[in-house]
Amino acid sequence: MTFYEVILIAFDAVLAIVSILLAAAWRFGYSEFIQKVHETETLLTLLAFVVVVLFSSHLMEVYDLEKNLKKRDMGINIIFGSFTSFSLLSVVYYLDPGIMLGRGVLFISLTLLAITQFCWHAAYLLGKKHARFSQSVLVLGTGDLASQIGSMVATSNRNFNLAGYASCVNVDVVANENSINTNTVPQKQIVGKSDDLLSAARKVNADLIVVALSERRGHFPLRDVLRCKLNGIQIMDAPSFYELVQGKLMLESITPSWFIFSSGFRRTTLFSLCKRTVDIALSTIGLIFTIPFYPLIAIAIKIDSPGPVFFSQQRVGNNEKLFVLLKFRTMRQDAESESGAKWAEKNDPRITKLGGFLRGSRIDELPQLINVLKGDMSFIGPRPERPEFVEKLKQIIPYYSKRHFISPGLTGWAQVRYPYGSTVEDAVEKLRYDLYYTKNICPYLDTLIFFETIKVVLFGRGR
Repeated sequence: MTFYEVILIAFDAVLAIVSILLAAAWRFGYSEFIQKVHETETLLTLLAFVVVVLFSSHLMEVYDLEKNLKKRDMGINIIFGSFTSFSLLSVVYYLDPGIMLGRGVLFISLTLLAITQFCWHAAYLLGKKHARFSQSVLVLGTGDLASQIGSMVATSNRNFNLAGYASCVNVDVVANENSINTNTVPQKQIVGKSDDLLSAARKVNADLIVVALSERRGHFPLRDVLRCKLNGIQIMDAPSFYELVQGKLMLESITPSWFIFSSGFRRTTLFSLCKRTVDIALSTIGLIFTIPFYPLIAIAIKIDSPGPVFFSQQRVGNNEKLFVLLKFRTMRQDAESESGAKWAEKNDPRITKLGGFLRGSRIDELPQLINVLKGDMSFIGPRPERPEFVEKLKQIIPYYSKRHFISPGLTGWAQVRYPYGSTVEDAVEKLRYDLYYTKNICPYLDTLIFFETIKVVLFGRGR
């Protein structure tokens, strides 16, 4: 989430507070409204309203900029968010009548919020497209990597616009000596050369230069890039820019030294202790609330197909330590008797009718709360994989073993960002997200994944 998106959500919170106060003043009159403010639990009432409307907006994807580029889509999502807020607030007020708003005030405040929220988001998107509020990006390089970065800038929903490309003189000389045409970007978008990079950057008012050279050794224009840096222009390499925009790592352009010198991959003892405490608390609460439903799930599984209720399987955990993962059974009892270890596929014929529902809703993973409580897993982290697949993937995919430096999780960044996959290519894509999470692990990212998982469960998008 960018700084500008944080502002978007923060202003929504302000609009929510203003809407509820205006609605109360309008409904009761100013003097009676002031009296009620002193009589009721105003702070708790405001806090409950703000938290619920922001959560409902997140649930209805109001903050997903890619899905709200059209005002019509944005309006529909905001309306759905208002209905969701009304439903959730009704539950909250039933549980704690002391913070309850009258139906008239609630209806007026949600209506005001929907109107002002729509206007604010529309203005935000309009301003976001304006050059004044976006970063102008100059890509250093004209090869395949530069072309990929340029396309990413042009199609990104973040505050970037493509200023052009600067060709690297040393690389061009080598290319000419070997009769190779390295230019894969439009010639008209090449605005300068690396031997006068500062002039090229000033010509297009570049705020950021992304170094996208496939081969730097012996060709990197150090002096010219340094001049740009000292003149206040931000410099970033291609993998770091890719990470910033895509929320995953560019594995094919990462070297071991990048892992060593890049920021991140740091977990303090305090953070690890807090994360484990949260895991114990959430898994305990989850088991208390879900265990009463286990007998019903067990009966349904037995009726649906013959075989055991629970399914246990070896998985690879933290530091590649093996543990036994627990699940409700979703496949036929003899699912792998002939084929052996095999990835689950979309519309997998081995999955039972009930199993499809249990997987889509994530109900099949409820017994893994026991794994979390035991310490085999965390609530959030890379999904644990089978040892047979891990050995295969370690031989094919660079850095695959690096995902095992933290505990696996019930849910993770890859699960909420990437659809269901059953191939090596899918494993590569998920690894990009898993390593991004490992690099940037923090309470905020864990919270974001937690709420995204709620959406996955509620809308049956199990991955």
